[in-house]
Amino acid sequence: MSKKLTVVTCPQCGASVEWGEQSPYRPFCSKKCQMIDFGTWANEENAIPGAPDMLDSDGWSEEHH
Repeated sequence: MSKKLTVVTCPQCGASVEWGEQSPYRPFCSKKCQMIDFGTWANEENAIPGAPDMLDSDGWSEEHH
């Protein structure tokens, strides 16, 4: 019985990536694509819709202080 190989697409460049121990940067094809993606999040070019504003995470505004 052979295992079915799972292949995903690198979210950065579109290359095919085997999902397994042989692909340590999965779902990215390489460290380079992983770091490019990380950089877009770090520069706030990517964001999760509806994420709370961390500046007002306790629910207080300036008028309550």
